[in-house]
Amino acid sequence: MDPRSVGSPQLVADMLTIASYVGARQGPRFAAFYGCMFYGLMRPAEVAQLTKAGCCLPDIGWGALTFGDSAPAPGKEWTNTGKVHEERGLKGRSRKAVRKVPIPPELVHLLREHIERFGTAPGGRLFRSERGGVIQPSTWWQVWRKVRNLALTPEQLVTPLMERPYDLRHAGITWRLNSGVPAPDVAKWAGHSVEVLTRIYAGCVVGLDEVWIARMSAGLRPGGLTGGEEQKPVQLVEGESGGAR
Repeated sequence: MDPRSVGSPQLVADMLTIASYVGARQGPRFAAFYGCMFYGLMRPAEVAQLTKAGCCLPDIGWGALTFGDSAPAPGKEWTNTGKVHEERGLKGRSRKAVRKVPIPPELVHLLREHIERFGTAPGGRLFRSERGGVIQPSTWWQVWRKVRNLALTPEQLVTPLMERPYDLRHAGITWRLNSGVPAPDVAKWAGHSVEVLTRIYAGCVVGLDEVWIARMSAGLRPGGLTGGEEQKPVQLVEGESGGAR
């Protein structure tokens, strides 16, 4: 994964707001869809099968998403049913495997608003096309391109920053790791092994250098730093790509 593709939480929040204004009908359907990828660490195929029953959306505070089915779209020639989408379990797991991911109030609000405005499909599925079918990848790609063009500066548009909808998931995982959540917990929520998580996201964790430097200094010089040195906290700033560095 290219670290330059990862946007900051503030940038993503701004892009989700912009998504709700893209077009009269398309964008509003996708603000919560994209939000699930960032705040819920979900793959697009998992979002497509999320149901109301799998959503814990309290009035106040954090909620949770529980999901187990996904609907990847390999194409008609690659499915047993002749349909574009093929329902199956979580990626790399048995059909009975499920994930439960805690979600912040920001996503709780997006989902409650989405359900109030659009309702659900038969079976309780939250996200669907205007005709009630499973959303095609080409649709959420098309909407995302419009969102990106509106949200980024000309200088940012020529970089990999948030280039693909899937970068929302990458940004969400990076946000949780940078918040200090232990890797085993993030891996569980993201549906990864710890080994895969650390290998993919090793270059994206920022802001902890001073913590490790202070600990190494303490090991070399019992009593901590000498000479009145003071360790300043690392601040997350927006670089040219808009990602945290």
